[in-house]
Amino acid sequence: MKFNIDIDMTPDELRRVLGLPDVQKFQEDMMRKITEQMEAGVEGYDPLTLFKPYLTSGLGSMEALQKLMMNLMTSGYSGSSSSAPKGKD
Repeated sequence: MKFNIDIDMTPDELRRVLGLPDVQKFQEDMMRKITEQMEAGVEGYDPLTLFKPYLTSGLGSMEALQKLMMNLMTSGYSGSSSSAPKGKD
């Protein structure tokens, strides 16, 4: 037996239902501060420095993500015939 339940709600409504804090104001403040420091030319706040951690480890992470996705796709195909429901005896 299989049940499907569809719930139509906005991300904000889901956040409130789960009891998660509203961090939108915090994110706006942080982005404003980062933007001000980038415009002022503060050392360490240039775009290249901000994205450097993602660029250096990003290729390894991307390869790992690609391998994970490929394994998930291929394991789904190889196991699909063996996991087919059997007829009633």
